[in-house]
Amino acid sequence: MEYELVNAGVPVTARFADADVEGIFLPLLRRMTAMQAAKGGRLLALLAAPPAAGKSTLAALLERLSRETPGLTPLCAIGMDGFHRRQSWLLGHTVRRDGETIPMARIKGAPETFDLPLLLERLRRVAAGEDCPWPRYDRTLHDPVEDGGRVSGEIVLLEGNYLLLDAEGWRALRDLADMTIFVSADPAFLRGRLLARHLAGGKSTEDAARIVERSDMANIRLCLERSLPADVTLALGEDGRYKKADS
Repeated sequence: MEYELVNAGVPVTARFADADVEGIFLPLLRRMTAMQAAKGGRLLALLAAPPAAGKSTLAALLERLSRETPGLTPLCAIGMDGFHRRQSWLLGHTVRRDGETIPMARIKGAPETFDLPLLLERLRRVAAGEDCPWPRYDRTLHDPVEDGGRVSGEIVLLEGNYLLLDAEGWRALRDLADMTIFVSADPAFLRGRLLARHLAGGKSTEDAARIVERSDMANIRLCLERSLPADVTLALGEDGRYKKADS
């Protein structure tokens, strides 16, 4: 079935199999609803996935389903992209990669290009039940904007690449969560989706391939190989279908 969703402020049309909605996503939302009721306070869930695995669109779907399905507690879906360092900061700082010192802007999207302390500070407020502002990433400005939205509600779902990263500082994110979800996918499949995304954005074939190999694939491998175990693990197939990792 096709769904009209809003992803990062942009309307999108996404297709999800009815069997996945009925067999995976609605049961997951019912589980969150039951957990929140038992907790008696805000429930924080983390949805982690590598680049191009469709996590933002999936989060938007879960939010819509939660608001349209009787018996479910509506959830508020937010993303971690608003915690990118500003472009000026990335251009003014360097990092060593493959024996070369390069501007951090060239690896934008890697863990070190995010403002982790600010993300942790804001997420602690969310986990404590506070309604607070939440930044978003503006793809026109190529920078975060603080007035991206406001977190509210009894269930909050945060999506991002590195929410389960097994690395210093990042592990604290998982400690704040009541539920964790991870979506895996074949790296070659993700590579193809990223190439198509860059080409659709106007990049040449050569530039798209260079960006994917220099930055995107390293981030994909990091997410797939160094993420902590999740409470729920889903696998995204090349046909766009989801399945539980243990099924």
